[in-house]
Amino acid sequence: MVKLNFIMLSFVVLIVALTCVPSLAVEENEPKKLWDQCVVKISPNCALKIISQVFGDGVVSIPCCKELVQEGKECHDTLVKYIADRPSLIGNESKYLKKRDEVWAYCVFVSKAVSPA
Repeated sequence: MVKLNFIMLSFVVLIVALTCVPSLAVEENEPKKLWDQCVVKISPNCALKIISQVFGDGVVSIPCCKELVQEGKECHDTLVKYIADRPSLIGNESKYLKKRDEVWAYCVFVSKAVSPA
């Protein structure tokens, strides 16, 4: 639980840094447009729930799944990969990327299941 809290705190600090310090927001080869779109498309509460499921044992709610699907797979993949590449997490990167894909598939499924036809 302590490691998960550290990850969530790191994520919040990362988001604040990315939005407040433009030079940290984008690596030279990443389009700034993607970061701008990704960071602001999802609520902080849902971002934390998604991160806690990918990097811990949290559970994403249906409303947060809807936000995630609206955010888009490219944003989800990019943000999770960015976090998984941190030195303290890189040893388990493949596990996190697998969980990232599982969360995406689950969220797509429940979003379609609860959406009006």
